[in-house]
Amino acid sequence: MNGILPLWKERGMTSHDCVFKLRKILRTKKVGHTGTLDPGVEGVLPICIGQATRIAEYLTDAGKTYEAVISIGRTTTTEDAEGETVAEDTTNKAFTRAELLDVLASLTGVINQTPPMFSAVKVNGKRLYEYARKGETVERPTRQVTIYALELLDDKEIYEGHEITFPVRISCSKGTYIRTLAVQIGEALGYPAHMQELVRTASGTFTQDNCFTLAQVAELMENEQIHTCILPVEYALSDYPYIEITSSIEKEIFNGQVLPADALLKVHDKIVFGIKGKAFAVYQAHPTKEGLMKPHKMFPTIE
Repeated sequence: MNGILPLWKERGMTSHDCVFKLRKILRTKKVGHTGTLDPGVEGVLPICIGQATRIAEYLTDAGKTYEAVISIGRTTTTEDAEGETVAEDTTNKAFTRAELLDVLASLTGVINQTPPMFSAVKVNGKRLYEYARKGETVERPTRQVTIYALELLDDKEIYEGHEITFPVRISCSKGTYIRTLAVQIGEALGYPAHMQELVRTASGTFTQDNCFTLAQVAELMENEQIHTCILPVEYALSDYPYIEITSSIEKEIFNGQVLPADALLKVHDKIVFGIKGKAFAVYQAHPTKEGLMKPHKMFPTIE
């Protein structure tokens, strides 16, 4: 069994919980997820099976789309609704749609983020949440992420109240913390804030529409219809140019040799070589030898 299962992760489960359950359902050990989703978050979680685990990093690196509810008036230890209150503003607050849209525009593009203490980022060999659970605070590395789009999803003209909430859609690069973005939106408005709800609606080329729940996967497996929800490796590689292997380079590609760089690598960071539409190898520019390319991943036994 090789391919990608577009899973809809339900709330209350970790990404590892999903992998553990799928190993039992699919009766195979070679199962891996493509990016952690917090237990309180539901959404698209592509699962790699068999040799498709070789391209898990491509899916992890792909852009993501989320729909979130931002709450203005309170910050928490975890930057979401599950944490304890750190600061609270109980005054009656008010701002206009135009003011909010200006804030969202200011946070679109390349921005800096400092990961929350309750996160899986490693500092000095330990994950931040390990420090946080002990009540310890350590210096966290600030990093750049890209917000491709930040869209307001309601039609209100005035936002007013002791606690104000509004829905947004975020398209972003890997490594973006939506919890932290919620806090940044609040800071720009001049109030404490946190992320109240979050759903991941897309991960790379995978969307909510083509996902299956664990219960659906178990039923398909029982009815010997599991092939209907396993997508081929090529689906996840569709963003890269495809080149059919010809007899002139067949031997070199099959042996994973370094080759003169294809012109497509001037535009794309990777290209796919295959046979009759089936991926055999992914090549990228050689990191140290200009004008050459080398294999990054190979799939010699996928059928």
